Amino acid sequence: MGFLIRLATTAVALWITTLIVPGVEVTGRSGYHSALTLVIVALIFGVVNAVVKPFIKVVGCVFYLLTLGLFALVVNALLFLLTDWIARLFDLPFHIEGFWAAFWGAIVMAVVTWLISVAVPDSADRR
Repeated sequence: MGFLIRLATTAVALWITTLIVPGVEVTGRSGYHSALTLVIVALIFGVVNAVVKPFIKVVGCVFYLLTLGLFALVVNALLFLLTDWIARLFDLPFHIEGFWAAFWGAIVMAVVTWLISVAVPDSADRR
């Protein structure tokens, strides 16, 4: 159940990001198609963060230390761009227009995901 809550949280955060950040967009044919695209992209984003991000943290730990953690913003933007690239491989109507859209989109995603997780804790938080 926790996985579904996190997936829904990420999908809603992604939807809000498309509303706030110019250059991050979902262009589905209908509301249902756009919602399905958001869920699939949220799943891709979760897999990318689970698989690639820990490796980058280990390899780039010196950059994290040298920049006092600001390098994480660049890493998150690049992971968001990687999600866009993978979504294009699956021919999903999700698009990010460049690094700066990905940079601000990743920041908005993080903040909105955090706000939603504060309001709706998953089952793992209740134990």
